[in-house]
Amino acid sequence: MPAHPSHKTAGRNGEQAHGAATGASAGGRRTDAHHELRTDALRNRERLVEAAREVFAAQGVDAPLGAVARRAGVGMATLYRRFPTRSALVTAAYDGQLSACATALDEALADPDAGHGLYHLLETACVTLVTDRGFDTVFMTGFPEALDRRRERTRAQEALSVLVRRARETGRLREDFEPSDITLLLVAVSGLAGRPREVAVPAARRLLTYLFQSFQARPPARPGPLPPAPPVDPAGFGALDPMDEGPSSGLGG
Repeated sequence: MPAHPSHKTAGRNGEQAHGAATGASAGGRRTDAHHELRTDALRNRERLVEAAREVFAAQGVDAPLGAVARRAGVGMATLYRRFPTRSALVTAAYDGQLSACATALDEALADPDAGHGLYHLLETACVTLVTDRGFDTVFMTGFPEALDRRRERTRAQEALSVLVRRARETGRLREDFEPSDITLLLVAVSGLAGRPREVAVPAARRLLTYLFQSFQARPPARPGPLPPAPPVDPAGFGALDPMDEGPSSGLGG
């Protein structure tokens, strides 16, 4: 006949089982809470990066960081936890865009018509420069230092030189055209950064078309039509305040 089970032993086993279950439950809650915190942190970071892109595009990389935090719907403490410095935030906001520029350069190199590839590469760069005041600073001045892309920059310079050489060899560019002439073009176009989009984009495309025609080795006797002229008031253009984007700026709205 089997011995009766010890109630004391059973109680002890029950307590152990209950303790294990309670611990597992608490551990599960801790794991869930930690996961939720990590998810919230990631979501806040993504909101801040997106808000920074929008604010910097409209106001430049010197825009108040409070404007970024407000647009993201977070407090300044959260912003500084994610991005301790302005450079860190600018780096996060524009790192992807600079990578996209490298991709556009690769696509230009892959174009069998080097002149065509160069024109569309420059069109992409010009439109980006005039519609994003922050990118204008990052692209033209190399700010911030955190975006230290020496290797990529060297590769881009070499690739651009190859593209220009190919275009010259195939008669698409004049023999005395130099890659540094592209810098002059971009500096000229970047002066439109901060203007209303409906003015800046057609103005940049029109200027690029004008200049690219002069770059050609054999400009056509009858050049093709230019992109439409932007609504510019010539009388007020030279005296405009570059920070003024309103209709009173002398440029049509």
